[in-house]
Amino acid sequence: MTSATELPAAAPAEPSEPFGLGSSPLRTDALPKALGIYPYAADLWAEGLLWGAMLRSPHPHARIVSVDTSAALAVPGVHAVVTAADLPPGPDGTPDGAPAGPIVADRPALAADVVRHHGEPIAAVAADHPDTARLAAASIVVEYELLEAVTDPEAAFNAPPIHPDGNLLRHLPLRTGDPEATGEIVVEGLYQVGRQDPAPIGAEAGLAVPRPDGGVELHLSTTDPHGDRDRTAACLGLEPDRVRLVVTGVPGATSDREDLSFQVSLALLALRTGRPVKMTLTREESFQAHTSRHPALLRYRHHADAEGKLVKVEAQILLDGGAYADVSAEALAAAVAFSAGPYVCPNVFVDAWAVRTNNPPSGRMRGEGALQACFAHESQMDQLAARIGVDPMEIRRRNAMATGDPLPTGQAVTCPAPVDALLDALTESPLPALPVDDPEADWLLPGGPGGAGDPAAVRRGIGYAVGMVHMLGAEGEDEVSTATVRVSGDHATVICAAVDSGQGFATLARQIVQTVLGVSEVYIAPVDSDQSEAGPSARGRHTWVSGGAVERAALMVRHQMLQPIAADFGMSVELLTIADGKISSYDGVLGMPVSEALEGRELWATAQCRPHPTEPLDENGQGDAFVSIAFCAMRAVVDVDIELGAVRVVDVTVAQDVGRALNPRQIEDRIEAAVAQGVGLALLEDLRTEGGLLVNPSLTGYRLPTALDTPDIRIASLVEERDVVATFGAKAVSAVPAVVAPAAVAAAVRAATGLPVGRLPIQPEDATVA
Repeated sequence: MTSATELPAAAPAEPSEPFGLGSSPLRTDALPKALGIYPYAADLWAEGLLWGAMLRSPHPHARIVSVDTSAALAVPGVHAVVTAADLPPGPDGTPDGAPAGPIVADRPALAADVVRHHGEPIAAVAADHPDTARLAAASIVVEYELLEAVTDPEAAFNAPPIHPDGNLLRHLPLRTGDPEATGEIVVEGLYQVGRQDPAPIGAEAGLAVPRPDGGVELHLSTTDPHGDRDRTAACLGLEPDRVRLVVTGVPGATSDREDLSFQVSLALLALRTGRPVKMTLTREESFQAHTSRHPALLRYRHHADAEGKLVKVEAQILLDGGAYADVSAEALAAAVAFSAGPYVCPNVFVDAWAVRTNNPPSGRMRGEGALQACFAHESQMDQLAARIGVDPMEIRRRNAMATGDPLPTGQAVTCPAPVDALLDALTESPLPALPVDDPEADWLLPGGPGGAGDPAAVRRGIGYAVGMVHMLGAEGEDEVSTATVRVSGDHATVICAAVDSGQGFATLARQIVQTVLGVSEVYIAPVDSDQSEAGPSARGRHTWVSGGAVERAALMVRHQMLQPIAADFGMSVELLTIADGKISSYDGVLGMPVSEALEGRELWATAQCRPHPTEPLDENGQGDAFVSIAFCAMRAVVDVDIELGAVRVVDVTVAQDVGRALNPRQIEDRIEAAVAQGVGLALLEDLRTEGGLLVNPSLTGYRLPTALDTPDIRIASLVEERDVVATFGAKAVSAVPAVVAPAAVAAAVRAATGLPVGRLPIQPEDATVA
């Protein structure tokens, strides 16, 4: 069997490569991915392999009257068919398909009594050929009693409950200041954000192998190996140590990588057949299986004085959580806490709700909650600037948050909040050149080469936006990671269950060990659930928490290495330094290569990192809910054909708060990718539903930005004000540009057309001037 233990995850550093933190070495997985030899889950194979397929509901809401699997079992080559009846009952003893979920255990692995969204899994088949498995799955006969689908989140409040826990996932009010406060200037707006999907290039795939002890080994491209192991074991009625999860190559991830029903069904088929089972979802299934960004409806009213200083912000926020809870409560907390944006406002009053509907489940995706709020509060700031007659940048300067200012939740922003510095960097950055009147440059027009557009109808717009995201978990969520560093001879090995889902953690871990120990050859061990827990790859947590664990373990090894040398010279370890692969003393007497100090020795240490605790928001939305916050400011330049409503994003300039740039090139790559994703939501990406049914679950129907849709992306500044409580003072970088980019593009379209632009993605009619 080909397994993740054979992944070329971390080649040794060449002597000519940049060394340690602050440099920009080549990513550890760059070459095999560029050559097309990097093994992903879809590439796995095992002797005696069977193929799995799933039957999913064609309805958004229905009662399951009966499930007849006899026709599927009669298909030649079929080895097993499993349904919810093959799973242990749920916590309350009912046969509900063994519910699970990353936060709230409310989502059945296989539907037993009711299906609550289009594509919900009902049964799974194992056969000796993938086509046979799909044919057998399609032959399963399910009798449904159709139920009325609740697809309008506003109607969910008064609709019959679609789940035993009700339709209201969370109501979070926020009350700060004087409710009677008013301003001389009042602006209002209604804003909508559509359903953006992660749309990973590689669809979900995995391999399950039964173990002799009655357990199962899962090879998956997950981003949370221990969480998935525990939830899978619970659904199967097994002890966690009977389920081993091995992480294979993750083909990019911006949210939870796997649908849990997929993992549980895969494991159940392997246990039932006693043979390895592989499953690869179709693209349509992939859209049905994983969660997507919460659609949102936001109503805002801003009060300001005559100079544009904010007096009061009022808002109502509604998130569509889809059929199951997932991380909706957490997303709502971010939307509420950041509802006024990175601005000082003494009076903030918000009511926010997340509700269940029979739409596809919503979940974790870069900047969940913060993105929706950013689009709304930045649109409001543009309205306010226009009413007062000042530049959009000026209205933001007059209200900009600084270090020490409070959030509306009452929490003081003790980390660096360099909003003014970010705005200064944008101001100082030159604008792109205007389009030239040249037939050879027609492709630069919004309609592209040979398009129907008239160059005379093209208007240029410049828009600005500022946003913020929290890092790590929130509202009391415990954050901890464990790492082991082992040094033997002239190389080191890092063992940490932090999954590199594209954020470059493996490269960063190597740089940390290089810096602390002066060892150039650093290997990153493949990840599996037998290692100590590191938590999910989300909210930039691995840079801080797992990077901190790696640093602490490396420092412990450093002390072991230097202690005997210091004793020989009659000095303390603190008087020795390691730089450029050499150990030196403070007085210059000692100069020893690290390789010589390690010769014949094997040293190792294990350490944990756990940031300071947070607390849940109370009944008034007050509390220290976040560990730290990252900020970003952005300027977007667009060309709009005001007759056709076609939009071309010409340039996006970014100024970002990074704390400390640990790997500048990797930071720039992450910013560029996040901006591209934000541009996709601004103009293209919309996973549409009609009556709860997905209407565009394909890469032709769901429009993603290509290289031609991606603008020039320039980094005006990486503002380095170190966060003293963060590992190395660094902040996460990939979420906040994705949060800010849609708002900046919308602001630029607004500037070009003079139209309000109140929804994402922006449709042609939103940018057409009659």
